[in-house]
Amino acid sequence: MSKSNLLLLIVPALMCSFVNSMRFELKSGEPKCVSEDIKSNVITVGAYFVVNPNPGKPIPDSHKITVRVRSPYGNNHHFGDHVSSGKFAFTAAETGDYTACFSVSVNHSHTLTAVIDFVWRSGVAAKDWSKVAKKGHVETMELELKKLNDFVTSINNEMFYLCEREVEMHELNRATNTKMFTFSFLSILLCLSVAGLQLWHLKTFFERKKLL
Repeated sequence: MSKSNLLLLIVPALMCSFVNSMRFELKSGEPKCVSEDIKSNVITVGAYFVVNPNPGKPIPDSHKITVRVRSPYGNNHHFGDHVSSGKFAFTAAETGDYTACFSVSVNHSHTLTAVIDFVWRSGVAAKDWSKVAKKGHVETMELELKKLNDFVTSINNEMFYLCEREVEMHELNRATNTKMFTFSFLSILLCLSVAGLQLWHLKTFFERKKLL
């Protein structure tokens, strides 16, 4: 398969990219979700952290959050429980809306509000986040590209094989037609020869019997 054909297949997938960078408030007991439409075989990376309400001090446990990233079919791609920050990276297995949901545990004494910084990138935009993507995910992407290359190469070879078979069938049909024409011509010639011999034999017989 030529490089241009491979690029035609890979570039559309890489062009399906987005950058989602935001800061939002998250109240205890009121989860928030962010959804993005991602195409299959597109690498996605993200990072989030809780803004420290007391700069210079450790983030209090009350402000730690739970984060879950799911596929359109409910498969978990990332889960962080009672964390103040985290990163995720994966290659989308199916096309659809991927959802990242954030929540803070309910504090019955009073309502807490945490401020979250969240960045989510996909496609070409994710290429700048090579440090976020783990080696396993990069290898998975390479494996998927190799599978795609092998699949396209297989289709290409199958098309060449079918073209060769078509040429062979055309040659076979032409040879068969030639043989059929020759066989028909010889059959007609043989029938005429047999008919001529029969007429000659009958004429000779009748002459010998003096019937003619």
